[in-house]
Amino acid sequence: MLYDVIIIGAGPGGLACACITAAHGLKTLVLERKDTLGKKVCAGGITWNGLLKKVPVDISERHFCKQHIFTRFQTTCVDSPTPIIATVNREKLGREMAEKALQAGAEIRLGCQVTAIDQNRIECINKKSGSHDQYSCTSLVGADGSSSLVRRSLGLPVAATGIGITYQIPGDYPEMEWHFNSSLFGSGYAWVFPHRDSASIGAYVDARTMKASKLKANLLHWGKKQGYPLEQHKASAEFINFDFRGWRFANTFLVGDAAGLASGLTGEGIYPAIISGETIGQFIANPGSSTAALLNLIKNHKMHANMVSLAGKNTILATLIAEITVFGLKKKLLDFSAVEMAR
Repeated sequence: MLYDVIIIGAGPGGLACACITAAHGLKTLVLERKDTLGKKVCAGGITWNGLLKKVPVDISERHFCKQHIFTRFQTTCVDSPTPIIATVNREKLGREMAEKALQAGAEIRLGCQVTAIDQNRIECINKKSGSHDQYSCTSLVGADGSSSLVRRSLGLPVAATGIGITYQIPGDYPEMEWHFNSSLFGSGYAWVFPHRDSASIGAYVDARTMKASKLKANLLHWGKKQGYPLEQHKASAEFINFDFRGWRFANTFLVGDAAGLASGLTGEGIYPAIISGETIGQFIANPGSSTAALLNLIKNHKMHANMVSLAGKNTILATLIAEITVFGLKKKLLDFSAVEMAR
């Protein structure tokens, strides 16, 4: 079956792309290997600038005007008259974005595991029926995450990844917290991101500098000292690809994590996925359309990647960068938005 656009992956980036290509009258198919939309290991945080610009506000669970930040040697609280960061329900976000794509005319097929890609010909297995299906398209979009099959089909390696480990803990947690402790988390950080009836408590680090097993052990040690019963709950982990090597390869395109556009510094991925998905959707529909938003995202991504590389050289540098950054925030020499992908 021939389509104008086939998108592999029904995350925020893939659905954002599908909504635009379908709205422009292009026959669009989205293939998703999972049986449900939206589920992903994710702290669920998105900066308010990104939320207001690209995500329906009603999917936010909690929003915070204050950010409590801790380093090894100082603490500060960043306060704003308007919210800085919101936490979102990924499943609700997926459902709402899918509904918009369907209304625009896109087809979405869940439970379809892509098994082979030969240029713009795709083979997949319908996990429910067991049928083997084949599709072809004019434009192929890889929005299939950090282990993207589309990216691998292009021969692109992934050398720069982050690892995030999180526990979803029931309860009412009033404050959003960031903990930069280089002795435990290197150039990364631990977080407390409150949701409606629970909190995501986890840690993130450049996977080139620390193994997942070490990060988990350090997170459990830190959580015990903080009074969080992490060991009583199940951990979830996810690799984050920030090895960006381009977004267009002839008639094949890469979106979000598949492109390596997540932030290597913060792990932020929802906003980059939506921006890249929308821009690529517009480009496929109209190659003369502006790519300014994507180019700005790539610029911010490069800044984040450079900071990660610098901080990852050794613990002393990681500590120094964290302390200088927090001192700048404390003295209002630096705005929190300076490290946002949505700036």
